[in-house]
Amino acid sequence: MIKYIYGTLIMGLVAGCNSPGEKAVSRTLPTDSVMTCAMGSMLRPVDTLAGTRTFTRGRDSVKMILIEGGSFKMGSKDFADALPIHEVEVSSFYMDEHEVTNGQFEAFVKATGYTTVAERPLDPKEFPDADPEMLQAGSAVFVGSEKVGDLNNALQWWAYVAGASWRQPEGPGSSIRDRKNYPVTQLAFQDAEAYAKWAGKRLPTEAEWEYAAKAGRPTDEMYYWGKEQQENGKWSANIYQGTFPIHNTAEDGFEYSAPVKSYPANAYGLYDMAGNVWEWCSDFYRTDYYATSNRVNPKGPQSSHDPQEPGLVKRVQRGGSFLCNDAYCQRYKAGARGKGEVNSPTNNVGFRCVKDI
Repeated sequence: MIKYIYGTLIMGLVAGCNSPGEKAVSRTLPTDSVMTCAMGSMLRPVDTLAGTRTFTRGRDSVKMILIEGGSFKMGSKDFADALPIHEVEVSSFYMDEHEVTNGQFEAFVKATGYTTVAERPLDPKEFPDADPEMLQAGSAVFVGSEKVGDLNNALQWWAYVAGASWRQPEGPGSSIRDRKNYPVTQLAFQDAEAYAKWAGKRLPTEAEWEYAAKAGRPTDEMYYWGKEQQENGKWSANIYQGTFPIHNTAEDGFEYSAPVKSYPANAYGLYDMAGNVWEWCSDFYRTDYYATSNRVNPKGPQSSHDPQEPGLVKRVQRGGSFLCNDAYCQRYKAGARGKGEVNSPTNNVGFRCVKDI
């Protein structure tokens, strides 16, 4: 646990995003980012594969889509830790069509009595020098900032909030009562694993996740949905518009997370493979792993190592979140990798599950 050290906690939580000092993208974005249409008017593309897909269900009954195995080019030339681009082969598997929701996780907790990491206070005997306030059960919440001096200092827009958990994602006073179909957040890695096991599933490997997200598209496209940030003037993912972290204009329809299936599905029928909330994968995170990765069904390295924070154990996170913005966090883009300290939940990280054939 790292909740007792405020600065370390926050950096562990947000390390999935590249800092502004890590200039990731060599290609430029479209200059016209103005969008006036509302989410209710978004037209979804015709799903030509809907009648031919194979589905299954786990204990949680959410629809899972069969992802036929195959080979693809994994990685991205725009991110140092996503190099080298290499060919990977994955076997067929089933994947949840959307992120696990608050309603699904609530059913799991009711059935098992499970208590998440964010709901567990720390033992002061184990951390005698810690501020007692930091030993309370809670987690990190994005609070924004009216004034930012340096985008390298994430402490300006994150706060450790006592009482924040999956039940109260933004802390006391917030609720999931009217957000049952929103992705569950404030979960540590072990919380996601526990749910997956209960549901008769598992967390995806990083390779499975990227293969499913690319959905057979060309590997040199900037975004999982194509070459342009917007398609026909419409947003394809829930990310941050405006000036981060001062003002989100919510041009995509949502200031924070969005209900699952709010945006068009990809060619495989999967929703929100970019933006909305980060998704835990089963792999340990290492910056150098791609140089030695197995070609067939890679499952990640044997241990974690992040040169930025070598003392922390991290797992891969994928897809970006509603906080991704090209001035700060560009890792919602195709092939990009994220990372998170395993015991550090936050309100922009969730997950989805997969199931073996």
